[in-house]
Amino acid sequence: MHHTRLIKILVAILLPLLFALMPVEWIPVEELSRVEHLMMAVFLLAVLFWVLEPVPVYATSILVIVLLLLLLSDHSVVSYTADADLERLLDYEKIMGVFGSPIIMLFLGGFFLARAVSKYELDVNLANYVLKPFGTQPKFVMLGIMIVTAVFSMFMSNTATAAMMIAILLPVVSTFRKKRDNVIAFGLALAFSANIGGIGTIIGTPPNAIGISFLEGDDAIGYGHWMLFALPYVIVMLAFLWLLLLSLYPIHKEEKVELKMKVSFKQSWQAWVVYVTFPLTVLLWLLDFVHGMNAFVVAMIPVAVFSVTSIIDKQELRKMRWDILWLIAGGQALGLAISGTGLAETVIDSIPLEDYAPLLVIAVAALIPLVLSNFISNTATANLLLPIMVALGTSIPQLVEPGGMRFIILITTFSCSLGMAMPISTPPNALAHGSNLVRSRDMIKVGSIVGLTGLALAFGYLYLLTAVLEWL
Repeated sequence: MHHTRLIKILVAILLPLLFALMPVEWIPVEELSRVEHLMMAVFLLAVLFWVLEPVPVYATSILVIVLLLLLLSDHSVVSYTADADLERLLDYEKIMGVFGSPIIMLFLGGFFLARAVSKYELDVNLANYVLKPFGTQPKFVMLGIMIVTAVFSMFMSNTATAAMMIAILLPVVSTFRKKRDNVIAFGLALAFSANIGGIGTIIGTPPNAIGISFLEGDDAIGYGHWMLFALPYVIVMLAFLWLLLLSLYPIHKEEKVELKMKVSFKQSWQAWVVYVTFPLTVLLWLLDFVHGMNAFVVAMIPVAVFSVTSIIDKQELRKMRWDILWLIAGGQALGLAISGTGLAETVIDSIPLEDYAPLLVIAVAALIPLVLSNFISNTATANLLLPIMVALGTSIPQLVEPGGMRFIILITTFSCSLGMAMPISTPPNALAHGSNLVRSRDMIKVGSIVGLTGLALAFGYLYLLTAVLEWL
């Protein structure tokens, strides 16, 4: 195991190093500057480290940020003489500023909400309460679990949501006596619902937040606006998943599910602070077009409220997913650097895109994150590919008319969240597989169908909203 890790580290370091030492003339990109050459080497290192994972993914983000500061910032250790190179150097304050960017603060607010909700068991109680009306027929109980899982994944970590729902699900599947297929159907329903549900809100999954960070000015999207077009898509995908699972894994009609659930809301004053702050924050996010505060500003409210009331204390702070914040920060820095150094524009300009239909180019490009996110985290995939897609969009002016850039970024963002064909693709997949609810071959089969169908549906849906309805 140690030898394998060492080999991965050597490969991930030596290949980018050799690339950086390679003469610029050997690289098949015209007019490549020294700054862009080094930027390509840093990008190659990020790809190898995020794909091979010789170190944790958040550590790769920190490494990328440090390399950008050392090699490509206006206070770097590398000497540049050409005026063109000096103009492309990055502002070191902007690179460091990614740690306190609005996107980071948005997710921090989401983490505070999720931690407080979990601490006072609001999530479990609401899940149990909402599942009651779905009766005892397995197919409707499965639908209920899918809906609850998806809704909670919109506002909480999909990992925490999947873990909570698996705890509810295990006693349910233990009642199945007839077929293993029933257990598989429930396991896939839970895992994939957590993945799909995250698409519904900006804080539902990191790729969403990374995507909106590239939408500025007239292209900017608010929290309520996002839900307005993402929620119908999530509903359709959940319906498709439910019908697909019932078709592939028919559930015996004679089976009955008896859910033994207790609803017990805590009554302390801290619990009531959580009960009030959670819906109030969500409501403020949804009504951003009314009160004028954007999602980033609203996200600071639960941070302040839960800190002052000690609902989130030092112990709770230590349990936060800081690794996710660092991973997002590294991706933002990488995107800033790819754009700021001019690398993305130079590479895209060297590709004869005019020889291909614009929509075909975007469709093929959107397929790449779907494939890649099956093998590395969807956050790392978004970090790597979104800056390139932005540059690709600017090179296709006929697509980047009103709403066109939104279409390109959103289809890439959606695609990053649809990679769910492997046990390693997402944390919910890993949890379902690790709990012996599903087999790898079932996950690959159903995940591939859901991913490809979801991408095709997202492509048509987002393009329709952009090009025909001009709504996005």
